Parts: sequence; C-alpha cells; structure tokens
Amino acid sequence: MQSVLEQTYTNWECVIVNDGSPDNTDLVAQQWLEKDNRFQYIYQQNGGLSAARNAGIKAANGEFILPLDADDILHSDYLNKIVPVLESNDRLAIVSCYRYFFIKNRTNIIKEYKASGSNYCDLMFENKLMPSSLFRKQCWEQVGGYDESMVKGFEDWEFWLNVTKRGWEFQFVPAFLFYYRKSKKSMLVDTITNHAEANMEYIFRKHQDIYCRHFDNTAEVLFYYIKTHRIGKMQIKNSIEYKIGKLVLKPFKIVSQLFSNKRNSK
Repeated sequence: MQSVLEQTYTNWECVIVNDGSPDNTDLVAQQWLEKDNRFQYIYQQNGGLSAARNAGIKAANGEFILPLDADDILHSDYLNKIVPVLESNDRLAIVSCYRYFFIKNRTNIIKEYKASGSNYCDLMFENKLMPSSLFRKQCWEQVGGYDESMVKGFEDWEFWLNVTKRGWEFQFVPAFLFYYRKSKKSMLVDTITNHAEANMEYIFRKHQDIYCRHFDNTAEVLFYYIKTHRIGKMQIKNSIEYKIGKLVLKPFKIVSQLFSNKRNSK
C-alpha cells in the first residue's frame, strides 16, 4: 500500500480486496482508507486469488488495471513510466517491465529478471509476464475475467494467454520497476512444487486451439519434458547415494518379505 501511495503518477485508485482473511486485514485496510480517499475496500468470503482479483477489477473505475499482491512492491515511477506506453498504442493489451527478486526487504536483491516478447506465441510455454502487469480493463471484460476454477495457481498465465491469443500484443518497458518478494513458503512455491503439471495440462486443454495450431512446437516442448524427466530418474538411480540407500534397505526388505510370507502361510 505504501508503494502505491508513493507513486509519482497520481491519477490512480486502489481497491483493497479482503478475500476472507482470518487476520486483522479489515483493521489495516481501514487505516489506509483514512490516509487517502483514493483507497477503497471490499470484503468477500474466501474464493481464491482469481475471485479476489475479479471482485476488485469489477469495482474499479479505471480504464487500466494493475493487480498487486500484498507482499510485492512497486517502484515509485512504475505507473509514471508504464501508463503512457499503454495509452499510446492501441494494439497493446498489457505492459510489463523488468523486475527484481528480493528477500525480506527490497535492498536485498537476489536476482534480476529481464523478459522479452510481444504476442501469445511467446507465452505458450513460459509465463514471461509477471502478475503485476498493467492491462486494459476492456481485455478483462472480453475474456470474462480470471478463471476462478484455477485455485491452485497459474491463473495469471492463463489470463495472459486468453487475452493475447485474440490478437492483442504486450510489451516490456526496459526498466526495473517492480520488486517481487521471494519466500520459502508462498502460493507460487506450493504451485510449482505440487500443482505445476496439472495446471499446465489445464491450460493446454483449455487453449488447445493455439497448441494444436503450433503442434510441432508443442510436441517438441512436451517431449523435452519427458526426456528431461527420464534423464533425471536415470541420474538418481546411477548415483552413489541411491546405490548406498538400496544396500542399506535391502536387509529390511528381506525381513519384511519373510514376515509377509509367514502371515500368508497361516
């Protein structure tokens, strides 16, 4: 909220969405409403990230939308440099920027990310656009908002694909204007660890029109994943640690088999 308040571009509104948080979000939000009348507040029963974004965007009066997660930070010139780019090009649906990854505070930068691309082909196999990219509300209306069935993540990737496959383009401003907080536990970490394959399958099937249109590229990527997975399994099986583990566990397996045979013979 502070990074929003510090924007050098002043013609903004900020919709705070409380998606059924069990903490003191309500009290904190009220403090920001008292600080500046450009803040407004919505409470709803927990429906997930997509539902929260859709609720906030529906309430927004602006022509352009910028989703912002609670733990990330905008550079003070973010809107000042991004908004004019989107205003000046009618072909653009989305404008993003380079970003920093940080831990705990934004002076502790651990990684820089520079992306490129302009159309849906650049997004089919990798989500290069960060969630906090500026886009036209018109596009959100066109695709029917964020997919609220995607409660396990990647909803922003699906949204960008849904928008750009209709002919819209996107652009990156070559400046570091966004700070993305890295943490050991987060929704993104959980998604990548436990739900990445299922979410990718959902996206591939939902937008099979573009993946079938680019069948050769799709096949190449999928077979690359299969090959990488197979090589990884072979490397594990051939590792010293794996072989030692098998030797250590072998007596336990023999004993377990003897007890199993004894029970079956009774």
